[in-house]
Amino acid sequence: MRRSVLRPQIVRAILPQPRRSLIESLPRCRPELTFSTSATPDTPTLQREIPPFRFETGLALFAKRAPRPFPPPFLSPPSGSFSDPLSTHHRSRDRRAFVNGELIRGYTNGDDAVYVSDQFVGANDGVGAWSTRPGGHAGLWARLILHFWASEIEIDANRMRSPGEHYEPNPVECLQKAYEQTIQATSEPNSWQGTTTATGAQLYFRRQESESQGSAIPLLYITNLGDSQVLVLRPRDSELIYKTTEQWHWFDCPRQLGTNSPDTPRENAVLDKVEIEENDVVLAMSDGVIDNLWEHEIIENVVTSIRKWEGGEGGESSGDRKGGAGGGMQFVAEELMKAAKVIATDPFAESPFMEHAVEEGLAMEGGKLDDISVVAALCVRNKG
Repeated sequence: MRRSVLRPQIVRAILPQPRRSLIESLPRCRPELTFSTSATPDTPTLQREIPPFRFETGLALFAKRAPRPFPPPFLSPPSGSFSDPLSTHHRSRDRRAFVNGELIRGYTNGDDAVYVSDQFVGANDGVGAWSTRPGGHAGLWARLILHFWASEIEIDANRMRSPGEHYEPNPVECLQKAYEQTIQATSEPNSWQGTTTATGAQLYFRRQESESQGSAIPLLYITNLGDSQVLVLRPRDSELIYKTTEQWHWFDCPRQLGTNSPDTPRENAVLDKVEIEENDVVLAMSDGVIDNLWEHEIIENVVTSIRKWEGGEGGESSGDRKGGAGGGMQFVAEELMKAAKVIATDPFAESPFMEHAVEEGLAMEGGKLDDISVVAALCVRNKG
């Protein structure tokens, strides 16, 4: 994502500053649980409940350039010579990334990062201009914030509660904690700089009646900061149910979390609660999609892909193909990514980004070559 990096001298007067003066720029998340333990008359019983809904997910990624390796200490460096202790040689073969001794969740795509699970999906877009700075690594920032965000959501959902204690998801507070942990992880003795947008959707539910046994309705807690986007589609009606609103400081400089940025989750993230239905599709995407495809093209592409899947196209299924189930979300994500890539790599195409640039008085033609990240999630009822 070639966009502006926020610097100390522009933070003090961020809105009036014109664009031309700036530098261009699969672990699963467990659902809400309470735990049953043996109890005495003086001890409350802690209960465990399996949520009635879950996501079936798929993802597709296209990077405009190969992702940069994560720096130490997040990735073990290879052994430098035969004089190194033999006990370090096993680390040189482990190319997985770790933070605080834990495998970093999600996937890196250029400067983007995505995460999928039964209860939470997310897409972060690191500001690629940091790659020109010493110590800059936007891809690391995007991945770490998403890792800590998913982890905090899981911890909050799995916290032990008494039977009468109400649980309300709070993904913004979880994102705030993730932001703070990322600052700590990239600070002394390390010094890795970067910024990233953040968007995600946590699946929960509400009861139609006050009683705990009332029928459940799926409910999304959608968080957004910046210009990545969550869309909710109802394929059977070819209808858009919801989409996030992009947040900008100015054109091509979205709100972002990280080095020198004034934005924070508590102050700037937007949380929306959206009632959905079974078989609705949730898309979490970086701006590599929405800068190259108009909204109606995204809807048409997803609906067409689901119809093809139901007709037997798109590969082997793991069960009923209706509505994109049984593995269809992988096909949906791949088809949408391919459609965005066609425009992104066409210097003569018409694109939403080109249209917005022209409105700003900038000379621009064709698609916007960028990292393209797509997560597609189908809301289905839990059989367990």
